[in-house]
Formats: sequence, C-alpha cells, structure tokens
Amino acid sequence: MRQELLSLPKGLAEEVSKNLVMVARLIDEDPEQAYAYSRIALRLASRVAAVREAAGFAAYATQKYSEALAEFRAAKRMTGSVELWPVMADCERGLGRPERALAMAGEPEVQKLDKAGQVEMRLVAAGARRDMGQLDAAIVTLQSPELASHSVQPWTARLRYAYADALLAAGREDEAREWFAKTVEADKDGAMDASDRLAELDGVEFVDALGGDEPDEIDDEIDDEDDEQDSAEVAAAERASDQAEYYDEDDEEYEPLERSAEADADVDLTDEIVVVEDEDEDDVQARDKA
Repeated sequence: MRQELLSLPKGLAEEVSKNLVMVARLIDEDPEQAYAYSRIALRLASRVAAVREAAGFAAYATQKYSEALAEFRAAKRMTGSVELWPVMADCERGLGRPERALAMAGEPEVQKLDKAGQVEMRLVAAGARRDMGQLDAAIVTLQSPELASHSVQPWTARLRYAYADALLAAGREDEAREWFAKTVEADKDGAMDASDRLAELDGVEFVDALGGDEPDEIDDEIDDEDDEQDSAEVAAAERASDQAEYYDEDDEEYEPLERSAEADADVDLTDEIVVVEDEDEDDVQARDKA
C-alpha cells in the first residue's frame, strides 16, 4: 500500500492515507462510517488498487454486495492478484447467486490461492450449498485435511464452527455437539459463540441470580433514594436557617415567618396573654391625686 501511495503527490497521499486508516479502524465497530471514509479515499485516488480494495471491503461490511464486487474486480485487474477471489464469490452469494459462487470455486484461480485462501473458498462454497438447500453437500464440502488436523491455525475455529453448524442443521446433534466443543478449543480469543451453542445443545439455561433486576437498574434505584434523602436534608436545613434568620420589622420587605407545627407545640396554650392598653393622660393624673 505504501508503495502505491508514493505514486501520488505528497499532500494527496497523506490525505488518502488518513482516510484509509479510518476505514481500517472503524470497519468492525462502525461499518457505515468506515464506508463514508472509503468513498472519500475513492474520490481522491480511484486509480490506486489499495483504495479500491478498501472501498470494496467497506461496501462488503455494509452489505452493498454489488458495489463491493465491482471494487474487488477493479482491484484484481490492477494487481493481477487472486487473493480477493473468495470474497468476490461471497459477494455473489450476497446477491442471491449461489450457483455463481460455486462456479467460482471450481475456477483455476482457486489453485493459486494460499492455504488460508483455499480454506476461505471452501467455506464460501459450503455456504452456497446451504443457500441452495444442499445440506449434505455442504457437510461434504467442509470435510478436508484442514478440518481433520489437530493443529490450530487462524482459520481452524471458523472451519470447525461452520462444520458443526451444518451438522446441526442436518439434525446430527451429537456430532454437532462434538464439533462445537472442538471449536471452543480452537477459539482462544472467544470470538465465536460456540460455547453458547454448546450450552444450548446441553440444555443449560442461564438464570439471573439477582432475580431479574439488572445491576445498573439497582444502582440507579439506590442513587435515586440517596438523591431524595439528600434533597430532604437540604430542605430541612434551609427551613431551619430561615427560622433562625433575623427580620427587621421596619424593613418594608419584612414578612413575618409562619410558625411551624413544631414551634406551636412549644407554646403552652393555657398561658394567659394579657394585653395592656395605653391609658389617657387625664386618667393617669386622676389616679395620682387619689
């Protein structure tokens, strides 16, 4: 790829390279965004084989099989390489043409593939057989020295999984169980769900020990209760502060506080409140003379 990009002007090569990096980074987690970056790179450098290949894989990841096939064919013409042959055949499957995928599996290009490419082509051919309802033929297609080998290669887990799945579809559960178990042994990264499929066959059910409440939901409920308690404490503190605050009656904005029920409870309602009214000046003088 680097050599191909060197054929471009420096500034253009850097821009194309940035978009290709984003395609590689996003193609698994966000295929649509990866596809968008691939279109930018394709617009900038459509005559670069690496760009056509990246655009093909981005289209393939978003199930745009017709577009992907066109890009792969263009990349193959530019490079003369046959390494994209299996994925091109799988695009034919995606387009609903499994018979074309099978025809490609018998072409001379397959003999030029490395071991990984030949195993991939076998997987595509078996998938095409299943598309056509030929389960027994699919099982036979997957039976190969690579499947029988005890050594674990990058393709081993996928090959064993496809074989186990085909056996299960054909109703051969005991054999399927055996090969799902072998898949688990080969799948060191746990990229496949073979262990779940094996558990289903063994009738294992996973029960939520928390009784149906998700941990996040429980945490949210606890947080809500804490928030309510905190709010109540804050409100009580504010009320206490308001009651203790001094108000100046001469202040035009003075508003007397309403007594709370607790404050009223501290007052003895049997106490007599005596109100002394102001006496007239004449009454005071008459009382003094007396």
